[in-house]
Amino acid sequence: MTKDKNIYINRELSWLQFNARVLQEAADKNVPLIERLRFLGIFSNNLDEFFKVRYATVKRIFDAGKGGKSELGGIKAGELLEEITQVVINQQSDSLEILNGIEQELEKENIHIINETEIDEEQHDFIRSYFFQEISPALVVMVLNEDIALPKLKDSAGYLTVKMSSKDGSVQYALIEISKSMDRFVVLPNKGESSYIIMVDDIIRYCLNEIFNIFDYDNITAHMIKITRDGELDFDSDFSKSFIDKLSASVKHRQSGDPVRFVHDKHIDKDTLNFLLERMHIDKKDSIIPGGRYHNRRDYMGFPSLGRTDLMYDKIKPLPVNGLSLEQSIFKTIANKDYLVYTPYHTFSYVVKFLREAALDPKVRTIKITIYRLAQISHVASSLINAAKNGKKVTVSIELRARFDEAANIDYAKQMQDAGVNMLFGVSGLKVHCKMCVIEREEDQKMVRYGFVSTGNFNESTAKVYTDYTLMTANQKILKDVNKVFNFFEVNYKVHRYKHIITSPHYTKTKLFALIDTEIENAKQGKSAYIKLKMNSISSYKMVDKLYDASRAGVKIQMIVRGLCCLVPGIKGMSENIEIISIIDKFLEHTRLYIFSNNDDPKFYISSADWMTRNIDNRVEVSCPIYDKDIQQELQDSFDICWNDNIKARLINEIQDNTYRSNDEPKVRAQFETYNYYLSKHKA
Repeated sequence: MTKDKNIYINRELSWLQFNARVLQEAADKNVPLIERLRFLGIFSNNLDEFFKVRYATVKRIFDAGKGGKSELGGIKAGELLEEITQVVINQQSDSLEILNGIEQELEKENIHIINETEIDEEQHDFIRSYFFQEISPALVVMVLNEDIALPKLKDSAGYLTVKMSSKDGSVQYALIEISKSMDRFVVLPNKGESSYIIMVDDIIRYCLNEIFNIFDYDNITAHMIKITRDGELDFDSDFSKSFIDKLSASVKHRQSGDPVRFVHDKHIDKDTLNFLLERMHIDKKDSIIPGGRYHNRRDYMGFPSLGRTDLMYDKIKPLPVNGLSLEQSIFKTIANKDYLVYTPYHTFSYVVKFLREAALDPKVRTIKITIYRLAQISHVASSLINAAKNGKKVTVSIELRARFDEAANIDYAKQMQDAGVNMLFGVSGLKVHCKMCVIEREEDQKMVRYGFVSTGNFNESTAKVYTDYTLMTANQKILKDVNKVFNFFEVNYKVHRYKHIITSPHYTKTKLFALIDTEIENAKQGKSAYIKLKMNSISSYKMVDKLYDASRAGVKIQMIVRGLCCLVPGIKGMSENIEIISIIDKFLEHTRLYIFSNNDDPKFYISSADWMTRNIDNRVEVSCPIYDKDIQQELQDSFDICWNDNIKARLINEIQDNTYRSNDEPKVRAQFETYNYYLSKHKA
């Protein structure tokens, strides 16, 4: 099949449409007001990472003089850079309009976000005192001179560009860095029932004369800018350095990567803008985006609640898993039956309890676990350190290259290493992205394995907002395969064979193709043939083509894809049997679930892998079969609940217009319905 842009959606443009769905949540008046502000923050944070990684990749292709059509799904690199910039400009414009609307709604709720021109006499003293005590000591102010090189601006930091001008025509420029250590939003004293908030940026603007009082000027202005740098890590070739040392240095050097996006206040003076662009060597192939008065709107993720719980989502109380108690031995319980933990509907405490029990149990001999991203304060890490101190042989495979979590993982790796944990730093050329744990416990003079396999990171913080499955099991056949993956980490020139789990990079494509081929053959024979998939992203052309083959054979395919999707559904003669929806709501949909009809004897897998080239060919991933009939039914039910969503589900189609699914069926909001489903199971 010839690749062209008619049969694939470009991954970068598809990703931008995913972020547009996030922006839809900020615009949705049915979403609580403060949550809408936080979705604006998520939208902005997503965009920062997109430019650091994906835009930077396309720009490297362009800079290398390559057209990029084969890598980019039929679009030349230069054309794609221009299209991305235009889409982002439009989205930024939409986001500003949404923000203005939210601020107007907040005013109706007696919450006022004011700027430096709206400060009254009562607030004047408080703000000046706050400036001198909290802000001024942390300010980094750089005076710009023609004979001094422009300082390297930090990636994604916010800067106020200050222009001081005199009547004689002389101009002096300066930059003020807004430190990440400062709270971006300052809550002012209430006035009656009214709350007031001002941004740090505007307090600085209010006090510009105090900052620059040694200069002689007639007029002073300040406009915000932000630069985003290429987030790719470059490693040096010094073999005398450890991998941790090389990575640590590389993370530090990321701050000086090439610029890929420059965002500025659209009201900045043209001569000031030109001065900055020239001094920073930014050209037209760097995305130059005129924005609003404030950048780094990712900070809205931390917008103060002001005690207004009525303007936020109700917090759910994580439910217990029926039959699995935090007050009893997890090992004894799962020795008799598998259990599924589905966060955030269920509590993540089961994972920590498992590790705590392993750390203390005198019969436990070994603990092996993979780690990709940890919470800032990680009970998982402390449990593993505790186990090592209790004499257990603890092996941790930690992925130090987990993008933008490198520094945190390096810190935890050093802590665990110091405690005697055997640390494995991945496999050369492959990221370790699978999420699994296996322990060995001596019972009746033989070793019995217990463990868990998950779709998500072992992270207490994200477990509150990411939906993920974790299988708790003592299935010796599955855990024997899991243990082989750890053997591969230690001796990775030896490729193992697995009877139950599916692993990348060696077997995922082959096994998934075989499962799809079974459905194709069954469809041709008139037997039951369907595929149901839930994942974050699909961008592998090989996997897309295989699903097109299945669709043409008559296999009915239902897909729930949260993020980017290069597959074009609903095209006659190619994908007419494929339907795709995307759900963006209160929680981040992170589960990966594959269901194959297998002629009405369905096969179920939970997985760490999306259907992207990197997950299939360039990472260590694990897809785990589900054999327990009760859990199979649970997974089928959870898929069906999501599939029937007609409130937060958007249709993925050729024109990528993010239309909400609408039908005459009873209203189903999947995430709320899923909680009710587990609540009813708990009460039963």
